[in-house]
Amino acid sequence: MSLKGLQGVNGTDKNGAGQVRVVNGSVQNEKHREQQVPHEEQGESMERRPRIAVFASGSGSNFQALVDAFQAKPAQYGGDIALLVCDRPQAYVVKRAEDAGVPAACFTPKAYASREQYEEDVLLKLREERIDWIVLAGYMRLVTPVLLSAYGGRMINVHPSLLPAFPGLNAVKQALDYGVRVTGITVHLVDEGMDTGPILAQQVVLVEENDTEETLAARIHAAEHELYPSVVAEVVAGKLSPSRV
Repeated sequence: MSLKGLQGVNGTDKNGAGQVRVVNGSVQNEKHREQQVPHEEQGESMERRPRIAVFASGSGSNFQALVDAFQAKPAQYGGDIALLVCDRPQAYVVKRAEDAGVPAACFTPKAYASREQYEEDVLLKLREERIDWIVLAGYMRLVTPVLLSAYGGRMINVHPSLLPAFPGLNAVKQALDYGVRVTGITVHLVDEGMDTGPILAQQVVLVEENDTEETLAARIHAAEHELYPSVVAEVVAGKLSPSRV
């Protein structure tokens, strides 16, 4: 299958503030890795650093936080941000990737007849780049079984609420409308549902009396930038897994 919706960036296509951290974790097992991509090439060392693809659609502040952490302390963050996948070629996150020296693969979903066909081309690119983990960082598309079946248990997302409260879109507005006194962020594995995957870590953000959606969102984003890179690193290293699966 040709990568008909792929736009190569950086040469990636040869064809064309109160906060409380709560972490649920134990030593990760390997049960999700069977029969999944990418396959190790014959003779390749099993000690190679895990390769991570970050999926993003917008400005990319969480992408930037991930890249900054993993590039600044490669020994501590035992993996490499090896690829950006973006479904909006004009998004600012593409510029962030270029500045950071991270290859970017930009796709145009409208060029495909279905979401599944779009993800089949994305999957080809992931296999080409030997990607081990997918990290969603402001990726504004629902993931289909095409990617879920290939990366089950190896796809991570961050959501701006304390799940299971306020899943889906506009989570910050949902929290304010409901009148909660605390909200926060949740890092979780991705499954077939809407923000229903097993929880990896959570961090509380207090709701202040005069908060607006903008002021609360700013503190939530700051919490994401702090928590997300460290949780991704721990999961990729096999040091953290959900307390319930």
